[in-house]
Order: sequence, then C-alpha cells, then structure tokens
Amino acid sequence: MPENIPKEVQDGATPTDTDKIALTDEKFDELYDQIESVFQIYDVASDDGTLFFYGIPNEDQKVIYQKLWIPFAEMGYQFAIKYELGEHILIASPFVEKPERVWINAVLVIATIFTTMIAGARMFGVDLAANPSQFTQGLPFTIAIMTVLGSHEMGHYIAARMHGMRTSLPYFIPFPTFWIGTLGAIIKHRGPIPSRKALFDVGVTGPLVGLVASIFVTVIGLNLPAVAPSQYMAMIELQNPPLFEMLVNLVGSVGDFIHPVAFAGWVGMLVTLLNLLPSGQLDGGHVLRAMMGEKAKYVSSIMPYVLLMIGIYVTFAMKQSGFIWVFWALFLSLFAAAGHPTPLDDDIALDNNRMAIGVLTFVLGLLCFTLVPFTIIQ
Repeated sequence: MPENIPKEVQDGATPTDTDKIALTDEKFDELYDQIESVFQIYDVASDDGTLFFYGIPNEDQKVIYQKLWIPFAEMGYQFAIKYELGEHILIASPFVEKPERVWINAVLVIATIFTTMIAGARMFGVDLAANPSQFTQGLPFTIAIMTVLGSHEMGHYIAARMHGMRTSLPYFIPFPTFWIGTLGAIIKHRGPIPSRKALFDVGVTGPLVGLVASIFVTVIGLNLPAVAPSQYMAMIELQNPPLFEMLVNLVGSVGDFIHPVAFAGWVGMLVTLLNLLPSGQLDGGHVLRAMMGEKAKYVSSIMPYVLLMIGIYVTFAMKQSGFIWVFWALFLSLFAAAGHPTPLDDDIALDNNRMAIGVLTFVLGLLCFTLVPFTIIQ
C-alpha cells in the first residue's frame, strides 16, 4: 500500500465513511461508480488528492482505459493502472495543468501584427525604405489575415475544450520576409484523444470556421477598390480556385487585380485546402481517421505520391511551377510515416450526421483547389 496514506484510509475506508476521509463528495461517488463498472474495488486509499483503488479488473486493461478516460477527464482526473505486490491498483489523480505562459502567445500575436502590417503596406505600394512610419497602411490586410488564421485555430481550441481535451491557446508565427508576413498559427494538444467523435470535431471545426471567415473576408475585399501590385514587391499572379471564382461572380467583381483584403481571403482558402489534405496529422488526416478508423492509413500513405504526381504533371506537362505540390509531397511523407494517434474509445463509429459533415468538408476543400495556385513574377 502507498506510503503516507492516512491510517483510517489504509484501514479500509469506503465512500460511505464520511467521518474517516474528506473525499466523500459527489465527485468521489461518481468516480467510484464509474470504476466499479469495470474494476471490482475492495479497498480505497488517498494521498494528497490522489486516490488509490485496489481491486480486481473485470475487463481488459485497454477496455478499462476506453471506458473510464473520458468521464475521468470530464471531472478533471487522469488515471493509470498498475500491478504491484500481487495487487491491481487504479490510481486516479487530478490533472496538474502547467501554468500557461500566455505572455508568449501575446508577444507572438503582437509580432505577427507588425509583420503582416509590413506585408500589407507593401501590397498597398508603400515604400517602407523611404517612409517606414507608413507601415500602418497595411492594417486592413493585417485584420483580414489575422481573422482568417485566428478563427481557424480558435475553432480547434473551442472544440478541444468542449471535449475536455487539454490544449494551448494559438501561437502565431511571425515571418517578416514571407510574402504575407506570417507562417500561420498552431495550437498544442496535450494528453490522449478521448474518442473518434472528439477527433472528428476538433479536426473539422478549424477548417470549417476558417473557411467561413475566408468567405466573409473575400466578399468584403471584392467590394473594395482593386489595388495594383506595387513595384516594391514581387507581383503574384493568382489562379482562383472554384470557390473564390463563385464569390467573384456573386459580387460581380471584374479586373485583373484585387484588394489585399480579398487576397487574405484567397490565402485562407489555400490554407484550408492544404490543411484538409487527408494525410497524417493534418486536419484532413484527423477527419478521415475519425471517419474510416484504421483504414484511413491506406489513404494517408498514398497522398504524398498523389501530390508528387500532380507536381510532376504541372512542371512537365503544363510547363509551370509545381514546387508547392512537390514540397507538400515530401512534407506529408514525414507526416504519414509518423502515423496517427489512436483515440482511447476507437470502437464507436461516427453518427450519420458527422459522416455527412465530413464528406461536405472534403468537398469544400476540393472547391479551394487549383493546379497552379500562384506564380511569382518579378
């Protein structure tokens, strides 16, 4: 039996011994009942908030983890099963959250605001070398691109929190020399994935929320006066994906150039497409894994080859740059090789509504696809 356990608890305190231990609240009763369904308890001990349940497993250890992790996580507990000195012990301890260093997130947000504003100012034709103080003219682009990228990550964040998953706030990545001033944003997940339902919801929410934001930003941008490319930056010749072209026809916008705010919406659609590639641990890989289970690994493993063939076709048949697809083929080959984490509850398939949403999401992703997204012309 663990050391430093109060003697009255060691002597066999049970959930009804209210005079003996201070753990007989409603949460303890819930934990006890959940455990009893798969683990026959004959003794209970406590030490500094950690509960030790001694008993006999009624199910395989994998099944116990599948059945107990989600309800335990919802109550703020994690657990482990050990076999020591001839006894099975289920150890339940409160999640100890490391304090979020929110100042890092804040610093990165501020830095990204500045780098995207600089990129936006160049799009508006500002000569930053001669007039560095005019970088604020890029603010409309900053608001648009931060809305698109931020909404994507916040979609993941909110969905993960709703399923009791531990996840960080978004980390924006400033990149001054990149053409949009940022490499996007990421969030970090900690701990296991509770179920296929949770995996699906977290994977699909980011792209869908981000795409809605992209459509919103695109419509606003298409209603603003077009801005001719500046001589102070490389001119980017865009090829519009079907979804962007639909919005152009809906708004009635014509011309060879677009406003930087509309360009931010175009970037959001490209980001949505790349994230929805059904491979590895990209959003599309999460969604497909939740929909197909283990069979998703076959699709995931062939995606790098599909992208490589697209890159070769664009380069040699179309005589244009297929670098983006070759790069992502190599990138995804690493993601696919790493595999995908298995949800704790991997036996319950998705309901029909989620399956339909998954199919619709991939269709929307295809509407963001074009063989040659952009060409940079000096």
